[in-house]
Amino acid sequence: MKEIIAIIRPKKVEETKDALDKLGFPGITASAVLGRGKQRGIAGELSYPVSPELAAMGRSGGMKFIPKRFITVVVEDSDVEKIVSTIVKVNQTAQIGDGKIFISSIDNAVRVRTGETGIPAL
Repeated sequence: MKEIIAIIRPKKVEETKDALDKLGFPGITASAVLGRGKQRGIAGELSYPVSPELAAMGRSGGMKFIPKRFITVVVEDSDVEKIVSTIVKVNQTAQIGDGKIFISSIDNAVRVRTGETGIPAL
């Protein structure tokens, strides 16, 4: 089993959720997070003005942290490429701040209601 973690733009959550649901993966966990990458902020991501001085410096923004959405889904190993390519397709704008995807191994899963373990617990 693999856990796929995607950090994406808030405005792309619904479209991502719908695309995963169409693939047959309705079970996701999502939460609001704050963070930043190498860009240190994104002008235009939120409704705030960027000063001419900051724009002249070639900086893309000045926020300490940027609102993002953290989505995680646990799937069988054979489904990883399909899920990752779908997340990329939905979220790729070719602009700084499109997000990141991380893939980790999961040793086991347990469905609390039934006690099922492994793949059946997903």
